[in-house]
Formats: sequence, structure tokens, C-alpha cells
Amino acid sequence: MNNNNKKINDIEAIPSLVQSKRQIDRYNLDIDAQAILVASRLMAAGAMLGHASEIHFSRFGLSTGRYRLLADLEDNAGEELPSQLAEHLGVTRATVTGLIDILERDGLVSRRSSSDDGRQKSVVLTEEGVKKLREMAPEHFARLEAMVGLLNIEERSVFLDLLGRVTQGISALTDELGPKPKGNISNE
Repeated sequence: MNNNNKKINDIEAIPSLVQSKRQIDRYNLDIDAQAILVASRLMAAGAMLGHASEIHFSRFGLSTGRYRLLADLEDNAGEELPSQLAEHLGVTRATVTGLIDILERDGLVSRRSSSDDGRQKSVVLTEEGVKKLREMAPEHFARLEAMVGLLNIEERSVFLDLLGRVTQGISALTDELGPKPKGNISNE
């Protein structure tokens, strides 16, 4: 088996349902082991996808974040305020500033006075940025299609629905803990 297949199959091995049950029992929790398994594997898949995404975009001299910024500019008539970019990308203004600095250095974006409010600086997609997106599109989109190529159209539809519902639950990892969780956790 080559390394790529080994990496793909690793997600199926870590953790197992037995491991999830063992951990839950160890802490005497009333938690669904299958739910823990699904969440754990989803987090592992997310980490693997994030790593693969960085490798993918590095082929084009970009990072995932820089690509997303360029694509967002393209989707918004080629000009946005940094605050809009931060909101659309779900990152901080400081992160956007770092991305813009690198993209500007590479000639893919520029800064200029905003056409809406001259007191603010807009980020503008340059012709070089448009060219970069156009040149990478065939390979980029072919690789995305291949990534889900083992799923038929019905499975992709179900997956999109499930992914949307799981995405709604992501805040459970980031929000403040509300009511006491299910289980036998005591403060003693």
C-alpha cells in the first residue's frame, strides 16, 4: 500500500468506536459513543483536508487563505474593504492585513482609496490576480471534482445536507458552555 492510501485509511482507524466507548466509560459520562466517533473523525478529516489544501494551493504559489481572499475579491467585483474581506473569510482584520501584504507584494492585489469612501483603503484585484485565478482554474476545479469523485450525485446531495447540519453544530466547540452537559460530571 502506498503512503497516500495509508494516510486515507488512517482516518478510519483513529479513533475506533471501541476507543470512544472506553474513553466515555473511563469518565463515567452519559454520552453517545457514536456521536463522539463521528465528531472525532470529522475533526481528523478537517485536519487532513487543511493540510492537503495547503499542499494544493502551494502548487500555484498561494496559501488557502490567499486563494480565498482572491476568490472573494473576484466574487465581489474585484474590490472590497479589508473589513469586508475579514467578515467574508471569517478571520481577523490582522489576518487579512497579512494576506493582503503578501498578495500585494506578489502583484495580485493593490490598495487604493475606496470608491465608496475615500478615507478608507480598498483592496483591488489586479490584472495579474485575475490572470492567476484564470490560469489555475482548470487544474484547481478538476482536483476538487476528483476529491469527491467517489460520491455519486445523490450521495453528494446528502453529504451537502449533512455537512450543512454539522457546520451548524461547530459553535459547540467555540461557544461558552451553557447549561451543564449531559453526564455525571460533578464539581466535587
